[in-house]
Amino acid sequence: QVQLVESGGGLVQPGGSLRLSCSASNTHNVYIMAWYRQRPGKQREEVATMTKDGVTYYADSAEGRFTISRDVAESTVSLQMNNLRSADTATYYCQARITPLGAEIWGKGTLVTVSS
Repeated sequence: QVQLVESGGGLVQPGGSLRLSCSASNTHNVYIMAWYRQRPGKQREEVATMTKDGVTYYADSAEGRFTISRDVAESTVSLQMNNLRSADTATYYCQARITPLGAEIWGKGTLVTVSS
């Protein structure tokens, strides 16, 4: 059974940086891995996505501040977040799809709080 485990959340001041990591167990060559977030009182939203071929997508809110990276062989994905704002406060979830039409797999999430 494939499981996703996130790490790296925490409290950071506005303008600071955090790096989130996610590892997928019991699998390899995952087709797509992504980061979503759910801000307080809001629906879950896509933040950044990367295919195993390196194709990326960023939400407008993440463009220029966040960078997604992957190690396909190790089935890991990271999200480097710079210049964080209070609006980035959310629970961040790792998501994976093993094959293009496969089911979505979700991690349990890691909380990021941006506050002074």
